[in-house]
Amino acid sequence: MSTDTALANNNIQHKLEWSLLLLRLGVFIVMFVWTLDKFVNPGHSIKIFEHFYNIDGLNEVIAYVLGALQLVLVLAFLFGIKKRITYGLILLMHAGSTFSAYAQYYDVFNNLLFFAAWPMLAACAALYLLRDADTKFTLGK
Repeated sequence: MSTDTALANNNIQHKLEWSLLLLRLGVFIVMFVWTLDKFVNPGHSIKIFEHFYNIDGLNEVIAYVLGALQLVLVLAFLFGIKKRITYGLILLMHAGSTFSAYAQYYDVFNNLLFFAAWPMLAACAALYLLRDADTKFTLGK
């Protein structure tokens, strides 16, 4: 391999690592705010579970427990710990929330913010697929 080719490959790898870090930070911010919502406004989380997931009977204690579990997950995701598991769970959670809001997509112009879920879902999928290349500031392999 020539020196020029090696430098170009190194440059691409460097850009890929930074790009994946930025995607991971962006997804983390959204997931972290959703997590905080379970602690700050558990009633809101309960209503979301009822409306979008058809899960009734949750109470504040369950919202707090779910929030604590989600907090562990999103922090492990942020630090790149057990990527196959954490990136996969983040992808599944976000896919579930994206697809559970299907009714919102029928009324496009009154629910424009719901469409922001799709590029984030793509980011989650890209992070999962490229998890082995996502090494910038991670604690995992």
